[in-house]
Amino acid sequence: MAKDEKQELLQGTLDMLILKSLQLEPMHGFGISLRIAQMSKDVLLVEQGSLYPALYRLEDQGWIKSEWGVSENNRKAKFYSLTAAGRKQLAEETENWARVSAAINLVLGSA
Repeated sequence: MAKDEKQELLQGTLDMLILKSLQLEPMHGFGISLRIAQMSKDVLLVEQGSLYPALYRLEDQGWIKSEWGVSENNRKAKFYSLTAAGRKQLAEETENWARVSAAINLVLGSA
């Protein structure tokens, strides 16, 4: 993959990254997308067609909640924030990711 290529995300990974992006403060959808790009140094791209279904799914699961507010540019926007259940889920997914990625690195390193 070339340095300037963006990487699309798998659904489960996207959920974890959304939860992580909301860990510090509530954000609207576009802000979440920007935060993920920023945290990944512009490697990970979250398309709106993937982001909003994931946000609705996470809200249905009770991991995030939403409320209407006004964005930085004075537009009406839905702001998402983590719930207590979402914080717990983020901790579990982070731990699982560390375990799985360490195992994959072991396999790749043994080639």
